[in-house]
Amino acid sequence: MKTDTEVQLMLRTRSKGKTLEQAAARAGMSVPTARKYLRAATLPSGMRHPRDYRTRTNPFLADWSWVEQQLQRDAALQAKTLFTILAERYPERYAPGQLRSFQRHVATWRALHGPDHDVIFEQIHQPGQRGQSDFTHMEELAITIAGALFPHLLFHFVLTYSNIEAVALCFTESFETLAEGLEFCLWQVGGVPENHRTDNLSAALQSIEPDGQRRWTDGYLALMSHYGMTPSTNTAGEAHENGDVEQAHHRFKEAVDQALRARGSRDFADRASYVAWLQELARKRNQTRHCAGRPSWTPCAPCPPARCIPVASCLSPSPASAPSACCTTPTRCPRV
Repeated sequence: MKTDTEVQLMLRTRSKGKTLEQAAARAGMSVPTARKYLRAATLPSGMRHPRDYRTRTNPFLADWSWVEQQLQRDAALQAKTLFTILAERYPERYAPGQLRSFQRHVATWRALHGPDHDVIFEQIHQPGQRGQSDFTHMEELAITIAGALFPHLLFHFVLTYSNIEAVALCFTESFETLAEGLEFCLWQVGGVPENHRTDNLSAALQSIEPDGQRRWTDGYLALMSHYGMTPSTNTAGEAHENGDVEQAHHRFKEAVDQALRARGSRDFADRASYVAWLQELARKRNQTRHCAGRPSWTPCAPCPPARCIPVASCLSPSPASAPSACCTTPTRCPRV
């Protein structure tokens, strides 16, 4: 079959008054072929029809019922595992070069007859709209302080549009660490998003009503009110709805591990030096995420004049409270 370009060349030549023989010769095709496309008044791409038949017999047909039984018995079985078994049993039937064909057959079977898959819709993020936070354990990185293992957590906050992040050292998942970690991170990024999403933490959430309504703790509502944020959580059991911070956990801990390997040691002299090292790592990671010169982007709201301290009195914060040492002069958040 000729290409669209060849047929178009033939048609242009014919429209210039050339004979059919001349137009066909110009496009490199026979006269009958040129006549066929003239009569069809359609380019080759429009004449192709999807093939709904096999061009050769299915080489796995003799053993396919066994393959289906194995896939129905254990959906986690991989096509390569099943093909290896078949090749060992029937070396006269199957060769290593047939693996890719077998994998395509299995993939087609899974799509038509395999277990149902969750449907996950893409999350569309808007600048300045949402921040997500969660706790993550750091034991797997084997951090030591003065030679002793240092089991701890990080409170991790990320702006979902830009992925600008901040972390705070902590040891529990209590309301106090949630509040202090969130405040520290908001001041670190320099602004406040419209919405704050967490996992279904008992530190923030009392219960979920049958109709899906959330009952927040008084302290958490007071904290959200102080910063002008709307609280939200992901659906129970659906961690992917808090996916930005979950993925950020993995990426940040991966960056920590790589930086420790480059450092040549996982030991720090004291807690302060470890915290300073973490903050510098987060600062460097954020450098590539600040996108200036885009006035159409909406920035976060500015931080309030003072933090909501002490946490124990979050229900009635004192307006005279001074910001802690981690706070800077409130400024409007970078374009995030």
